[in-house]
Amino acid sequence: MDEKGSTFQVDLRGIVDLLARHLYSGPNVYLRELLQNGVDAITARRDLEPDHMGQIRIRSWGGHGLEVLDTGIGLTSAEARELLATVGRSSKRDLDLGVGREEFLGQFGIGLLSGFMVADTIELVSRSARDLDAPAVKWTGHDDGHYDLSEVERSADDPVGSVVRILPRRGMEHWMQIDTVVSLATEFGSLLPVEVLVEVPLSGTDAPQPCAESAGDQPAEDPSGSPQPYVWRRISEPELPWDKPYAHSLARREGLARFCEATMGFTPMATINLSVPVTGLTGVAFVIPDAVPPGSGGYHRVYLKQMLLGNRVTGLVPEWAFFVRCAINATGLAPTASREQLYSDDALLATQEALADQLRAWVVDTLSSQSPLAKEFVHTHHLALRSLSLTDDIVLDLAAEVLPFETTEGIHTLREVTDKQGEVIYTESLEEYRRVGAVARAQGILLVNAGYVYDADLMVKLATRPQWKVRPLSSGDISQALNEVEPVRELEIFQQVAAASEMLEPLDIQPVVRCFEPEGLPAMILQDSNGGTGPHGSQELIDEDDVWSEVLEEFAVPNERSRQIIFNDTNPTVRRWLSLDPSTAFFKAGLQSMYVSAVLLSGEPLHSREAEMMNDSLETFLRWGLPSNGGGDGQVGS
Repeated sequence: MDEKGSTFQVDLRGIVDLLARHLYSGPNVYLRELLQNGVDAITARRDLEPDHMGQIRIRSWGGHGLEVLDTGIGLTSAEARELLATVGRSSKRDLDLGVGREEFLGQFGIGLLSGFMVADTIELVSRSARDLDAPAVKWTGHDDGHYDLSEVERSADDPVGSVVRILPRRGMEHWMQIDTVVSLATEFGSLLPVEVLVEVPLSGTDAPQPCAESAGDQPAEDPSGSPQPYVWRRISEPELPWDKPYAHSLARREGLARFCEATMGFTPMATINLSVPVTGLTGVAFVIPDAVPPGSGGYHRVYLKQMLLGNRVTGLVPEWAFFVRCAINATGLAPTASREQLYSDDALLATQEALADQLRAWVVDTLSSQSPLAKEFVHTHHLALRSLSLTDDIVLDLAAEVLPFETTEGIHTLREVTDKQGEVIYTESLEEYRRVGAVARAQGILLVNAGYVYDADLMVKLATRPQWKVRPLSSGDISQALNEVEPVRELEIFQQVAAASEMLEPLDIQPVVRCFEPEGLPAMILQDSNGGTGPHGSQELIDEDDVWSEVLEEFAVPNERSRQIIFNDTNPTVRRWLSLDPSTAFFKAGLQSMYVSAVLLSGEPLHSREAEMMNDSLETFLRWGLPSNGGGDGQVGS
């Protein structure tokens, strides 16, 4: 049975381009596909010989190429023709080697042809375990689309299994260098349930050379004339690191920490056992020791049938669980076509729900323990805890007891706030907190800043819990703080207020004088409830839900301007400023300086106009305070 010059029933170059450019993330997966084929073949042989251990051996071949040998089921001539002449079509042999069988990893033909991503030619020699009298099969495929298929005489001593040999194409030699091969084999196959060996030069010798069996009858020699020594390095472990027995819990914790350090690059704060029997999933979740931002990406290390699927697999745990990185192995989950992510189906959905329940249970148990670990977890991952609290009432109640919040009296938990004033009063934005914080503190209100991510939603949800009394700050809480000045005082400062109003008209802001605490706060900016666009023409500067909008309605001065600047008549600096002649440069400089300070206090950014005003006022103060021409009376210049 010789078939020379036969062609594949597809455009092979198109298939290789599809694999390399659109299906796989890079050419490094060629070795993963060859390993998958070997493991599948060994698994199939175990159906015939249940005690067969199986082995995969990888070594250099032909100077720059690679040889991958497995002791699997092997192929007969008919099977080789069916599998290797028609790429991508399911067949009865596919059912034996990969499709529809939980214990298999992939599809043989596609897996073999992935080698064309790095090679021009692939050679396969296979001896079947099903028919020990059948001749061996030799198949040679070329990237131009043709292949040769022939039978080879077989002796009784020839081992059962398959040998794949590939030579790199130009520019791909580095993918078959022994150091790269060891790294790839370790990455993809270190947890495989079969023995995986890579032939490497003995430590301290020169660069690897082909051994005698692959290069000829004579052993390779180093420059001194001595045979090049090689050894077989085992890169696979007999057991999964989270399933292997340990002497005690500390030894297990240390062993898992070493695995996390080697594969994920950090020492975990804690480990969480994971198990989903319905999909054959086991593994651990490693709690990251440092804070990570929301949406930073939940990337996990996933093995399917102990072959690495990927170390950046997404969609395994809910979005709130961004504080963990998981390492799991599953037998009942399916990969996508690229075999680098998990296929979304009912099995994955059930797994996601089970893992979410297990992570949530760990959080609840940890917070309930009030242990040092609980304090460290809250301190480091309070954002993740806030996110989880929005989805679970039990976690919400626990989190409210321990989560830190910014308040007008420092950092406190909501339980501490409730114990001090009987209820939680909060602002919904950072800008509102900055505007009202000093006034609220002066009136003895312990105000919580809920302007950070998740906090406002958390307050709304917590307000529905019967054991908590939570509400947003209202106008009634602080309206009494803004007291009108006496009528006589209004007459005294009428000209100054009118002049300030004229100066601030281009900024679309109205000056108002009131008396309020604290005395040390000279001025603050309030937004009008009409939601004007402000001096910068940006709606983003206006917070229509600001509590000050309601306050302004009570103390409104008829005007069409979008904002007000409230000057504090109890502040000594303001009173001195209001006593100045409004026609002087010093009055204008004082107005500019207090306006810029109020803008900064409100949390708004300084734009070019505010920056110019700040520079003008500073120049005026310097000219007033510094003598001119080496002397003088220190009067304000013209």
